[in-house]
Amino acid sequence: MTEVVTLGETMVAMHAEGLLRLGTTLRTSIAGAESNVAIGLARLGRRVRWAGRVGRDEPGELVLRTLRAENVDVSTVDHDDAPTGLILFEQRLPDVTRVQYYRAGSAGSRLGEDDVVGALGEGVRLVHLSGITPALGDGPRAAVRAALRRAREVGAEVSFDVNFRSRLWSAAEAADVLTPLAEQAHIVIGSAEELDLVGGPESLLSTGVREVVTKLGAQGASAVTADGEWSAPGQRVPVVDSVGAGDAFTAGYLSAFLDGLGVPDRLVRGNACGAFAVATSGDWEGCPTRIELGLLGAGEGTVLR
Repeated sequence: MTEVVTLGETMVAMHAEGLLRLGTTLRTSIAGAESNVAIGLARLGRRVRWAGRVGRDEPGELVLRTLRAENVDVSTVDHDDAPTGLILFEQRLPDVTRVQYYRAGSAGSRLGEDDVVGALGEGVRLVHLSGITPALGDGPRAAVRAALRRAREVGAEVSFDVNFRSRLWSAAEAADVLTPLAEQAHIVIGSAEELDLVGGPESLLSTGVREVVTKLGAQGASAVTADGEWSAPGQRVPVVDSVGAGDAFTAGYLSAFLDGLGVPDRLVRGNACGAFAVATSGDWEGCPTRIELGLLGAGEGTVLR
């Protein structure tokens, strides 16, 4: 039975090996904040479903094939006549990546309330949403609201990653839409700036949010609840690619939440997953399995036999 449902758009990702303007080789994968979290949770042993739309095209088949291979349930995904979205990654510096989206009019942008009905059934423990999906248009915005209603009906917890994307909408527009959505979640996650966009930790807690988690990048993360505040330092690893680190952190934090661990241990696992992500190229490729979580404690030069 499905434990976790995520909802959003997943695109085909093209990773440039060199400068695009000079002509270069492109590596094909997939990318999407919600599906990144889904993969991270699945690798940590959770039964996860991703709900969304893909085109009736080969990029759409790549999305579904990749998620199936990562043990993410895509049984409710709808095929649309619109094309699957595309995202281009060009790494200009070790910790600076240039991103270009081609998602206007995509299948994912045509997500709607009907996509939620079949995906979110009885027995679901957690619904994970992000602020990216409502930015894609009226249909996706309605789908997120429907998911919040459905989560209440089935008694599921809701986590909400603010995930503000300035290329999709302005901060003012995002604040108007995302603040009431965040206030309906049980766990709200974001950078300090993103959390300020939706009112800040104190305001969110006053509306009934139980946990507000702040992602601090290399410095780690912190969390505040009605019972107190905790923080955990980041794990120091060589940075290969910083893209996807936030989603990996979220997957780790939520998996620990589902395991019944306390807030301090959730932060530690989230930071560990984020470290794995930045040490590997790609959005989700570096997400660890449960067995691998202990590898960060191994000494330098350790050889696994």
